[in-house]
Amino acid sequence: MTTSPLNRIAGAPISWGVCEVPGWGYQLTPERVLNEMREVGLAATEFGPDGFLPSAPDAMARTLADHDLHAVGGFTPLLLHVPGHDPLPEAEQLLQGYDASKAEVLVLSAVTGQDGYDSRPELDADGWKLLLSNLDRLASLAAERGVRAVLHPHVGTMIENGDEVRRVLEHSAISLCLDTGHLLIGGTDPAELTRQAPERIAHTHMKDVDASLAAKVQDGQLSYTDAVRKGMYRPLGAGDVDVQAIVTHLSARGYDGWYVLEQDTILTEEPTTKGPVEDVWASAEHLRSVLRGVA
Repeated sequence: MTTSPLNRIAGAPISWGVCEVPGWGYQLTPERVLNEMREVGLAATEFGPDGFLPSAPDAMARTLADHDLHAVGGFTPLLLHVPGHDPLPEAEQLLQGYDASKAEVLVLSAVTGQDGYDSRPELDADGWKLLLSNLDRLASLAAERGVRAVLHPHVGTMIENGDEVRRVLEHSAISLCLDTGHLLIGGTDPAELTRQAPERIAHTHMKDVDASLAAKVQDGQLSYTDAVRKGMYRPLGAGDVDVQAIVTHLSARGYDGWYVLEQDTILTEEPTTKGPVEDVWASAEHLRSVLRGVA
C-alpha cells in the first residue's frame, strides 16, 4: 500500500451496478468497469461478486495487472449466526487467493441466509454469542495470513443498526469497515462513529446518501432495493453524509487504509451515455479535494 491518501482511493464494481444479489440489474462487463476505474485514476479495486474477476488467483492477478490496478480485497457475505454452520472453511478458501493478488482486506458481512437485503430475522442471545465468536475466529484466521478482516455493517444483514454496531465494538475485537451509507441508513451517524472510535476503523466504503430516501427505508416505506433504484446513493458531496468530518477524524488518527468509492447502483441496460462512471468521477474529485484540504 502506498502512503499518500490520494493514492489509496479505490473502486468497487457495485458503483457500476455489478452485484452479487440475484436479479439486481444489468451487469456491465469486467473489461468496461476496470478500464473506467483507471480512467478515473483509481489505484485499486475490490474483487466484486463471484465471476466478476477470474477465480484462479494467478489469472486474477494478471487481469488486475493488465489494468494497472491493485487488489484491495473483497466483500464477503458469510452466515455467522447459524448453529452447525462453520464459516471458516469458506473464508479459508477465499484467503488462498489473497496471496497471488496481494489483497489486504477481507470485508465481512453477517448475512441473514436470505437473498437480498430487504428483510432480516432477529438474533437471540445464543445467536449473538455465536456471531461474535465467529467474527473473532475469522479475524484471527485472516491475521494468520497477513490479511485484515473487517466487519461491514450493512442494511438487511444481522449487523445493521446502531445498537448492533455498538454490541460488536464492545464484545468483539474485529475492526470495522466504515460504510458511510449503510451506517447512516441503519441509524448510525458515520461521522460521530468515526469521532468516537477511529481506532476500530481499518477500511472505508465512501458513499453519500439522500437522507430523505434513507428515512423511507428506515420506516418501511421503501425497500432497500427500491431506494437504490430511486437514487438513494449520491456522489460524494451531493448528499447528507459529512464526508469532511469523517476524513478529518480518520486523518487525525493516522488512518492508512483504503478509501473505497462505493455507491450502490442498479442498471436496466447498457448505458448509451457515459453511465455510472460520471458519478464515480464526481466522487473521486470530491474526495481528493477533501483529502488535500485535510493534508
